[in-house]
Amino acid sequence: MLNRVQKRNLTKRDYVTLSSMIFALFFGAGNLIFPLHLGQLAGGHWGIAAAGFLITAVLLPLLSVLAVCVTKSKGVYDIGKPLGATFAVVFMVLIHFTIGPFFGTPRTATVSFTVGLAPFFPAKYQSLALLLFSAAFFGLAYYLSVEQSKIMARVGKLLNPLFLLLLVAIFAVAFSSPLAHAGSTSATTAYQTAGFTNGFLQGYNTMDALAGLALGVTIVTAVNFMGQTDPNKAAWVTARAGFFSMAFEGLIYVLLILLGAQSLGQFKLSDNGGVAFDQIVNHYMGNVGQAILAVLIITTCLTTAIGLVAAFAQDFHKHFGFLSYKAWLRITCLASFLTANVGLNQIIAWSTPVLMFLYPLAMALIFLSILSPLFHKSSVVYVWVVVFTVVPAVFDMVAAFPAVVSQSTFGQAMAHVQSFLPLASSGMDWLVPALVGAVFGTAHYLLLQRAKTSTGMEVPMKR
Repeated sequence: MLNRVQKRNLTKRDYVTLSSMIFALFFGAGNLIFPLHLGQLAGGHWGIAAAGFLITAVLLPLLSVLAVCVTKSKGVYDIGKPLGATFAVVFMVLIHFTIGPFFGTPRTATVSFTVGLAPFFPAKYQSLALLLFSAAFFGLAYYLSVEQSKIMARVGKLLNPLFLLLLVAIFAVAFSSPLAHAGSTSATTAYQTAGFTNGFLQGYNTMDALAGLALGVTIVTAVNFMGQTDPNKAAWVTARAGFFSMAFEGLIYVLLILLGAQSLGQFKLSDNGGVAFDQIVNHYMGNVGQAILAVLIITTCLTTAIGLVAAFAQDFHKHFGFLSYKAWLRITCLASFLTANVGLNQIIAWSTPVLMFLYPLAMALIFLSILSPLFHKSSVVYVWVVVFTVVPAVFDMVAAFPAVVSQSTFGQAMAHVQSFLPLASSGMDWLVPALVGAVFGTAHYLLLQRAKTSTGMEVPMKR
C-alpha cells in the first residue's frame, strides 16, 4: 500500500496534524489522573515533584521517539534487535502486552468509566455498566483503527482538538478561582523529603517511555502515508513533530500537578487522580462539569486506545504474519475488553511491578539507541548494559508487587539483597549497575576495535 503513496513535502498544517496525533496517542488515561494525584501527594512541594515527573513522563518519551528516529526503526522490535532476534521478539511482546491488553489499553476504558460515567450509576449497577461501556469503547476503538491510513486524520484532526478544547475550558474555570495557594498546601511525608525522586517514579505510571517505543510503528506508518517514505526524511519529520507534541504535553502536566496541589484547599487526599478530577470538576461546574468531564476523559482515552491497539496489531502482524492486521486488532481489542472488567485499582496494583521491571530496561535501550552511532550499534555494549540493568530491575519488580508477593518469605529475602545496592531506598538501584555496565561495554568495544585494527577482525554488531 505504501508503494502507492505519493511523495511530497509536508506543509505546516501537516506538521500540526502529525504533532496533534502524536500528542493524542501518548496522552491518555494515566496522563490525566497520575499528575493530578501527584499534585495532591506533593502539596507545597509540587514544583520539585513536577521536575522529577517531567523527566520520566516527557523527556523519556521524547527520547524514545528520538531513539526510533536515530536508529531508523519501525517499531520496538528494531530497538531490541542489537541484542539478537530472540531478545527483540521477547522484549516487543512484553512491551506490547504491558501497555496493551494486560494493563495499558484496559486502563483507557476503566479510567473513562470511573471518572466520566460511574457517578451517573448507582453502585449496584456499576459492574454491569462497566461491562457494557467497555464493550462499546473497544468496539469503537476497533472501528476507528481498522483502516491504518485514516488513523492520523481521525485522531489528529478530530478527537484530539475536541479533547484540548474541553481541557482548556476546565483549566480556565479552575485557575480563575483557585481552591488554595499551591505552595501553602500540605505534602505527604514521602514528598516532604524526596519530592523529586517520588515524582520521577510516578512518571513510570504514564507508561509513555514504553509507549514511545511501541507506538513508533504507528507514527512511522502515519509519516509514510503522508508521503515521507525515505527513512532519513521520515526520521526528521518524526523527531520534529515529536518535540512539539512532547513540549505541549509537559505544559499540560505542570498545570494538572498545580491543579492537584490547589485542590487540597477544598478536598482531602483522594485514592487516585480520577476521584480528584471528578471532585474538582463537580465543585466548579456541577452536573454540567460532570458531563464535560465524561466527554473529555472518554475522548482522550479513546485516542490512546486507538494508538495502542493499532501498534499492537501492526507489530504482531509484521512478526507473526500467520494472522492479518485486522485479526490481531480483534484479538487485542477483545483481550483489553476482558481485562478492563477486572477494575481500575487491580489494574494499577498489578501493572506497577511490571513497569518497575520494564522501565529500567526501556530507559537503557533508549539511551543506547540514541548513542548507538558512537559505537556503531555494537552488540557487546548493549549486552553489558542490559545484563547489569536486568538484575536490579527484577528486585524492583518483586518489591513493587502487592503484599501477597512482596511480603512473602521470597519477597523479603529479595528485599534484603536489594538493600545492599546503591540508591535502593529511592527505587533507582538500577542506575549505578547500568552505568557500570556501560563502562565495561565501552571498554570491551574499544578492545574489539583495537583488535580489528591490528588483525582485521570485524567488531560484533547488529545492524
